[in-house]
Amino acid sequence: AMLWLRLFLPFAGAYFLSYLYRTANAVIGPVLTSELALGAGSLGLLTSAYFLSFAAAQLPLGMLLDRFGARRVESGLLLIAAAGAATFALGTSIGELAIARGLIGLGVSACLMAAFKAFSLWFPLERQASLTGWIMTSGGLGALAATAPLEAALQHAGWREIFLVLAAMTLAVAIWLFVSVPERASGADPEPLAVQWAGVREVFGSRHFWRYAPLGLAMTGGFLAVQSLWSVSWLMQVNGHTRAIAAEHLAAMSVAMLVAYILIGLLATGLARRGLAPVTLMATGLGLSLLMLALIASEAWSQTGMLWVAYGTFSSFGTLAFSLTAAGFPVALSGRATTAFNLMVFVGAFAAQWGLGLLIDLLQAQGQTAAAAHRHTFLTLLAVQLLAYAWFLVGGPRRRPAPG
Repeated sequence: AMLWLRLFLPFAGAYFLSYLYRTANAVIGPVLTSELALGAGSLGLLTSAYFLSFAAAQLPLGMLLDRFGARRVESGLLLIAAAGAATFALGTSIGELAIARGLIGLGVSACLMAAFKAFSLWFPLERQASLTGWIMTSGGLGALAATAPLEAALQHAGWREIFLVLAAMTLAVAIWLFVSVPERASGADPEPLAVQWAGVREVFGSRHFWRYAPLGLAMTGGFLAVQSLWSVSWLMQVNGHTRAIAAEHLAAMSVAMLVAYILIGLLATGLARRGLAPVTLMATGLGLSLLMLALIASEAWSQTGMLWVAYGTFSSFGTLAFSLTAAGFPVALSGRATTAFNLMVFVGAFAAQWGLGLLIDLLQAQGQTAAAAHRHTFLTLLAVQLLAYAWFLVGGPRRRPAPG
């Protein structure tokens, strides 16, 4: 139990902050827009700078974690995140704020992968599914903190003060992690760089990887772009809600995702034993998430709150793609397989977050109302996601070649 507390809690604290940073601009976005006179494209680019640097870090990260261990890599990167948050608090131009968001993204880029790496060294395999569920839960709590609680904090302090407090919290977690997490060598000597790169190339050259990669790009990445920015914009511009009510919708969605992560952590192993394979669970969940997005975008149902909750719940099943992708490779490559998939997710999130903003601006420039521009933009995202989902289904189960 003592090991669990020393090892799990600092990583949970880091992932909580990672998710809070990721989602904060959904609530702060309208304030930034009015204070700095930003268009949708500029707000999308500013917010998505986090995803771009986060994505760029993924492949080197897998190699660094294997070589230097989770404790040193993670605590060092968190110092960059703290510096990024402080820079964001002091930034005055879109360029300064975008660079600061990029630093934050780089700084928290290891939060989940470092936790996975540490768990793999310290805990037996059968405990890792539940640990994944619990670490995702701490991220869900961070996403939740970035909704109604953040909106409440904005009533009492400016966004700059809030980011200075976040910078101090991030610094504290970096020190906590460095002091608390025990060291353990994996036993084997780290592979030479050339061998590590060959492993990365093997992952990207694999048909198995490319069956799942479009799901990461379009579905998980697209969902992150919506959750962390465009959801609140939609709720205000299309449904006519105030920022506070939109933040409550987002909070409800985050709670639903939290419950879904906990249930996945508790039940996935048992369901697999009863014959419901994780791949079936994921395909069903993502199929239902597409249906919810279609209902939101077409405004076919007036109960918007219920739809957003269901959308968040079903999208959570996309996290199963990490372990499903890794399962197609030898254990020695699993770290590189998950960081490669994570790269796809965050490239998708960057492209979707900025792209949706550009499309909203373009459609409004052509004379569409803000509501109509949002509607057509969400339908475009839905079409791209349907293609990725169809690709996954068509590439479905074939007989595995015998290992040779």
